[in-house]
Amino acid sequence: MQTRILTPDPAGIRRACELLAEGQAVAIPTETVYGLAADAHNPAAVAGIYAAKGRPSFNPLIVHVADLEAAGRIAVLDEDARRLGRAFWPGALTLVVPLRADAGIAGLVTAGLATVALRVPAHPVAQRLLRASGMALAAPSANPSGRVSPTTAAHVADPATGLGGRIAAVIDGGPCPVGVESTIVSLIGGEARLLRPGGIPAEAIEAVLGQPLLRPPADPSPRDPVAPTAPGQLTSHYAPRAPLRINARAARPGELLIGFGEIAGEMTLSASGDPAEAAARLFDMLRVADAADRPIAVAPIPETGLGAAINDRLRRAAAPRPGDDSPAPGA
Repeated sequence: MQTRILTPDPAGIRRACELLAEGQAVAIPTETVYGLAADAHNPAAVAGIYAAKGRPSFNPLIVHVADLEAAGRIAVLDEDARRLGRAFWPGALTLVVPLRADAGIAGLVTAGLATVALRVPAHPVAQRLLRASGMALAAPSANPSGRVSPTTAAHVADPATGLGGRIAAVIDGGPCPVGVESTIVSLIGGEARLLRPGGIPAEAIEAVLGQPLLRPPADPSPRDPVAPTAPGQLTSHYAPRAPLRINARAARPGELLIGFGEIAGEMTLSASGDPAEAAARLFDMLRVADAADRPIAVAPIPETGLGAAINDRLRRAAAPRPGDDSPAPGA
């Protein structure tokens, strides 16, 4: 794939909108770092983010929207959320809030959780793109997983250390003025908790809330269900209610088998064995299977490319739950 450099003029914004509508991923400037954006309502497009980044696990992604009103169409915003939104949006603050049931956000964005991470970026190019496209954009940092976050279009487009050749385009909006990721605050269950320090000082957030933010413990236990965590940190994470068995080549009595490739099952992540299709369908299919109120088994997925991320997610879902000392179910 040839990665195009788009100018931030009307023609460049229009072309970026076309690519996003086609399900492509486009790197965009924000005031923090460049983000790799895709339509948050399109599961296949979101899977393309993971494929391009080589992301090792399906952690929840931050959804970028144009304003507080757009955020309210996706999430349930209490008074604390609206107060922080009015104070710091547009800006380098991400809020983790309850997801609306009718939001239509792809399950891969939230990693199957009932919460969503939302931000209103302040960068004028990001704002123009959000308003021109009319989309909510899932957008983690636009770098290969584990590499330094990019703060210029050249960082993104570099084929050796960036995403050049892996994504459709990058909009060159110049250097990012903040240069560090957004601050993440969780507003769940009546608690305001700092999940990640970033571009907005915690003290400024506390001043608006009129109370201190809760902080994660220095060394949270992976088996502690109340330990505050960044996305993907718990050993047992994003799990369905039903027991889940992985690397299954056939169903045991009473199990619902989710197939992949030549193993058909009652439903399949991808009959053709396509990891990208499987990634796009994973969380929604687990929800459907869980509603059947039967133990779930999942066929083996190759541990390559996106398959590694799928398996990471499945291992977490199959891991012993807090308070359960039984071994994780295997093949």
